[in-house]
Amino acid sequence: MRSSATAEDLPDASFAGQQETFLNVRGIAHVLTAVREVFASLFNDRAIAYRVHQGYDHSDVALSVGIQQMVRSDLGSSGVMFTLDTESGYDDVVFITASWGLGETIVQGAVNPDEFYVHKPTLRAQKPAILRRKIGSKASKMIYADDSATETTRVIETTAAERQNFSLSDAQIEELAQQAIRIEQHYGRPMDIEWGLDGETEELWILQARPETVKSRVTQQSLERYHLQETALVLTEGRSVGQKIGSGTVRVVNSISELDSVKTGDILVTDMTDPDWEPVMKRAAAIVTNRGGRTCHAAIIARELGIPAVVGCGDATRQLSKISTATVSCAQGDTGYVYQGKLDFEIETVQLGDMPKLPFKITMNVGNPDRAFDFQKLPHAGVGLARLEFIINNTIGIHPKALLHRNQIPQNVRDQINTASAGYADPTDFFVRKLAEGISTITAAFSPHPVIVRLSDFKSNEYANLIGGSAFEPHEENQCSAERRISIPRRGVS
Repeated sequence: MRSSATAEDLPDASFAGQQETFLNVRGIAHVLTAVREVFASLFNDRAIAYRVHQGYDHSDVALSVGIQQMVRSDLGSSGVMFTLDTESGYDDVVFITASWGLGETIVQGAVNPDEFYVHKPTLRAQKPAILRRKIGSKASKMIYADDSATETTRVIETTAAERQNFSLSDAQIEELAQQAIRIEQHYGRPMDIEWGLDGETEELWILQARPETVKSRVTQQSLERYHLQETALVLTEGRSVGQKIGSGTVRVVNSISELDSVKTGDILVTDMTDPDWEPVMKRAAAIVTNRGGRTCHAAIIARELGIPAVVGCGDATRQLSKISTATVSCAQGDTGYVYQGKLDFEIETVQLGDMPKLPFKITMNVGNPDRAFDFQKLPHAGVGLARLEFIINNTIGIHPKALLHRNQIPQNVRDQINTASAGYADPTDFFVRKLAEGISTITAAFSPHPVIVRLSDFKSNEYANLIGGSAFEPHEENQCSAERRISIPRRGVS
């Protein structure tokens, strides 16, 4: 049972999670009760506070209740997808998040979901179009409750097999992206879509669609970029939301009763947030959570408020419990970092309209696929140099021989490799696919301009810095004289 309010999903405000949704409601008496509760949620504390912040008159809002057949996602998976990249606004991709069970855990920010990017032009050309995959921890899932008078759903732990595998197949990912493109074409604007996979029938269902309200409103006349001027110890990391940097006093909040302790300019650190916290979120300089993905309601609200957030860190409340000040950086790609102490940073504003026309073409150097969607917004004529060793370092980070000869490395390194390669057929498949994904992400972002990829020329000391590298590389006193490697095809070589 879903709300649909006249003020929801306007082009300038999502109202994400402000009204109630009820799942697995059975029997007419329970349906009628749930209808009244959805109506009443129009005037709960969080909805009132959100309307005040957005400047909407309470008397101008009306609400209806949609009643839908329940999809057996408790036996399958579910999630959220956007028809653009939620961080850069790059609109030639579909961004999909997915996890096992009912989708409420994703929108609440209760799990760290799988993430997928699909390239729209390649999909339209009927070619394999998945650019990137990132497996999430998916530690829990929501399922139907047994016949109970007190609850309709319950949350259980996922199995080891569920945590170590993607929650969607490649075919399902591309089918979802096809549906997202159709929905975007129908509404004529970027969309935020909730979906479910029925575990009994293997059918994909579209549950809800609403306009994307943040990046689609940003004009490309100017670009605002945040740059760290110094670095420090990284305390924790997660998925970045907002492409900004914030610093301040660390405030660890363990329950809603402690929200009053958060002062303006604090770093709000908590297990997870929900829309009830919106009045406090707007006071924070940045937000850090243990759980959650980049499509949960809290992440959507953080983007609307212009607040950087690092979500899904896993251990943020523990790592930051004794830290007085910190800096949160979401300006370094898909991964957000929390640094110890207040670090200096600068904000650069680039007026694209003021840039002069040049009598020659300028190409870019891009080595980090995580930044490709952001960099493509700058005037360019393609990529003149994408260094393969940078792609390996940024997307894989493991020595190739450590993947091939795992019997020669310590158990703790093997555990790291197994964790990194979860969801792939084997570590070798992981290396090949991640390398292809890194190259594909850069080439897709700058399409149709040319991209020149230079083959790897790692020095031996750089190889040694990769996971497992110390087992296969010599120790060198002078790194300037380190060996370089080159790969030569066997065919035609005497």
